[in-house]
Amino acid sequence: MKSLGSIRRTFAPWNNPEAKPYIVFDGVTKRFGDFTAVDNLSLSIHEREFFALLGASGCGKSTLLRMLAGFEEPTSGRILLDGQDLAGIPPYRRPVNMMFQSYALFPHMTVEANIAFGLKQDGMPRADIDRRVGEMLKLVKLEPFAKRKPHQLSGGQRQRVALARSVAKRPKVLLLDEPLGALDKKLREETQFELMDLQQELGLTFIVVTHDQEEAMTMADRIAVLDKGKVMQVATPAEIYEAPVSRFVANFIGNVNLLEGTVTGREGSALRIRGASGGEITVENAPAGVDHGDVAFAIRPEKIKVSPHAPAGGAGNAMEGEVYDIAYLGDMTVYLVKLADGQVVKASALNSARVTENPLTWNDRVWISFAPDAGVVLTR
Repeated sequence: MKSLGSIRRTFAPWNNPEAKPYIVFDGVTKRFGDFTAVDNLSLSIHEREFFALLGASGCGKSTLLRMLAGFEEPTSGRILLDGQDLAGIPPYRRPVNMMFQSYALFPHMTVEANIAFGLKQDGMPRADIDRRVGEMLKLVKLEPFAKRKPHQLSGGQRQRVALARSVAKRPKVLLLDEPLGALDKKLREETQFELMDLQQELGLTFIVVTHDQEEAMTMADRIAVLDKGKVMQVATPAEIYEAPVSRFVANFIGNVNLLEGTVTGREGSALRIRGASGGEITVENAPAGVDHGDVAFAIRPEKIKVSPHAPAGGAGNAMEGEVYDIAYLGDMTVYLVKLADGQVVKASALNSARVTENPLTWNDRVWISFAPDAGVVLTR
């Protein structure tokens, strides 16, 4: 498959058919009374992977994490860790640790005492505890704050203490349930990169639960998009964004325009699709087997060009409309363009220059256009 988007690193065991998954959810179902939180779900995660479970509230992502941690038992199905079935193994005997959104720090203990707590419970010798706590404080850059209590720290510092305590016992897997939800936007963005660096340095398997798509896209090697207890798609962030497999995934990840239409013909890998307004577009790299019927064409706003003039040479994939609304976001400007059939299309333009001559404004007649390979055809 052709690479999509930027490549963060060469680590990609999921592309190796001989690579053995480290964590396996095998046909797992979890019911709470009449409510099915996880529905016959199968999923594989590899060792040292930074994996994200992404979905809206109630999609089953936290339940999945709690079953792996041992706080809930599956109604049916198996969960395997490094080949071992975890059924019946209590949480404290599993080689995993969980970091909660609330951090759950002991308010009466200092930073170093919080980090040392689990090590003391395990009966580690005092000298080894001191050395391990020192390593953790250095790792999360909190050495000057070792003697402080949690209430004397900022939200970001408390988050680091909780993280240090979670990894101090050297678990094989670290589970993070909405770990950055309590932080403000700027601190959350900074901490995302710190978590990535920490995971690389420790060489652990991280599984993060989040409803924040940007957070998942930034940190994860792969993302599982969940809905109603089922996996909708598992792929790298670039593949999820550029090649969603359904309308649901396309809508859930980032901004997208879905142009509904009917296939009128195919030439090789190119499809011709006629929309409700009668206009026709050509789409390259359409999936095999899609030769007729109703489909959706998904295209991201940044792939659409907005111009006051029709494209030169009568280029295809161009439609005339009217500027319906404008949002200036500093680094980019977002245009909402109403087409002849009443559909509103979102397009974004990078503000690469400080001053724009003859800027587009409300009610201007404009043309939107895009390349044949700028979007994807969806059949479900």
